[in-house]
Amino acid sequence: MYRLRRAEADDAAAIRRLIYAERLNPLGLDWRRFWLAVDEDGRMIGCGQVKPHRDGSRELASIAVVGEWRRRGVASAIIRQLLAENPPPLYLTCRAELTGFYARFGFQEAGNPAELPPYFRRVARLSRWLGCLSRQRMDIRVLHLT
Repeated sequence: MYRLRRAEADDAAAIRRLIYAERLNPLGLDWRRFWLAVDEDGRMIGCGQVKPHRDGSRELASIAVVGEWRRRGVASAIIRQLLAENPPPLYLTCRAELTGFYARFGFQEAGNPAELPPYFRRVARLSRWLGCLSRQRMDIRVLHLT
């Protein structure tokens, strides 16, 4: 069993640890934007936030769940909570193999990069550039929910 709750100041270090452990983007981690999933003992088992960008766009971000709690609906519960509080449009970046997971919540691949907000246009351009340089083909996608 687990429950969802808003993050508190004391959760900031645990959020950072989980984000770093999962190798997610560590920029813009503000505990005040996070929702957490906690187990029966109050330990954080997952987290997520909606992060604002300077161009006015907002990103579903930092969705992470500790290994032993995966495939139990924790990430889905966090996402549903974040979507309930943050109406579209929303964007996200993810590995190509996760697009199907996010499609369950209504996210679709962004078509024309020129139609994206400036922040996500830069992300799309950077991921293409890094993909050309990398030996490990990292296929990053930008998705949107309208």
